[in-house]
Amino acid sequence: MLHLAIAAGLVLGLILGIVASATGSPFLLAVATGSAPFGTVFMNAIRMVVIPLVMAVVFSGVARLGNPRKLGRLGASTLAFFWITLVPAILFGMAIMRLGLVFAPAVSVPQAAAQQAPELPGFVDFLVSLVPSNPFAAASSGALLPLIVFTALLAAATGTLPDAPRARLMELADAVGAALIKLVYWILWIAPIGVFGLAAPVTAKMGWGLVANLAVFVVTVIVGLAIFLGLVFLPLVRGVAGVGPLRFLRGTFGGAAIAFSTTSTVAALPVMLEEAEENLRLSPTISTLVLPLGASMYRPGSALFQGAAIIFLAHLYQVPIPAAAVGGAFLATFLVSLTVAPVPSSGVVTLAPALDAVGIPLSGLAILLGIDRIPDMFRSTVNALGQITTTALMDRWVGPEGTRPIETEAATPRT
Repeated sequence: MLHLAIAAGLVLGLILGIVASATGSPFLLAVATGSAPFGTVFMNAIRMVVIPLVMAVVFSGVARLGNPRKLGRLGASTLAFFWITLVPAILFGMAIMRLGLVFAPAVSVPQAAAQQAPELPGFVDFLVSLVPSNPFAAASSGALLPLIVFTALLAAATGTLPDAPRARLMELADAVGAALIKLVYWILWIAPIGVFGLAAPVTAKMGWGLVANLAVFVVTVIVGLAIFLGLVFLPLVRGVAGVGPLRFLRGTFGGAAIAFSTTSTVAALPVMLEEAEENLRLSPTISTLVLPLGASMYRPGSALFQGAAIIFLAHLYQVPIPAAAVGGAFLATFLVSLTVAPVPSSGVVTLAPALDAVGIPLSGLAILLGIDRIPDMFRSTVNALGQITTTALMDRWVGPEGTRPIETEAATPRT
């Protein structure tokens, strides 16, 4: 019901703003602009939790992989496929949103909400800046991208430690992450009021154009997800695994339907495991390793959505995105999309690092939160189908023998 309350807050804010803009009523304009402090409090609460939450989930996700040499051929191939396919998902989301914005009406962004992109370094300086000389200073200044890089490197090093110290560090990170996720739930309960306080004053100044732009955003994301599914996953399943598109979609309908209705691939995991074995005839050894791993870290639909959201919010707030900023936003989106926290609308909340990289106001997150339920259902479905696609490909490419550790295989003589 929380998503309905957030959507109601957005709708009420939009209605108040549109009516105030259309009528010019001083009273309605005063009410709309007077609700702004509620939005400010909500965004401050989101900013308060974003940095530690992103650090906790990135650390847990990377450290849980363990020593890369112990992943085995199946694990290594699965991770490689995850990482490789996230790249076109993000870029395709950015590209299709640029096309979709052709149909979006021009909007006049309030000066108070507008923000110019910060002065960005050259490409070499950008790469140098990814390694923070002081991660604590990066955290205090809100420099999320170098902080994520530091966290990922620390987690990778943790994965190579002996089991006992690695388990202690992971338990600490998991406990911190669980506490922060609980805090996010508490913050989201005030989201309806916060979203109202953000939408009403902005819409009062932007009028109907904001509503039309949001509609273009939702439709473009849904179309982009459908095209990505049809151009990437279905041809791979047909060409590599030998499973036709209709058979694949029929055989995965149950898991996809649960992912669509609950916006969670974790909730759909039991049905996905059953369908992979019974309907698609995939090896249980493969599916029991690949599907849980995919449910925890492979979200191509979310990556496409986040790439599209960056371009949309940059258009909405009229923030130019130079080439160096695109690289920073892409890297932040890539890293965060692998470790999205299990909270409602996490694909929106964890956009903060990418928006920070290009200087887009974080208040745009609240606008997206109100309409996120619709694209969330579709991107969760694509996430689930992508995870099953990976399972089918690994079943054909690697087979159950690929679950042996790499170190063992290297030490075993071949005959």
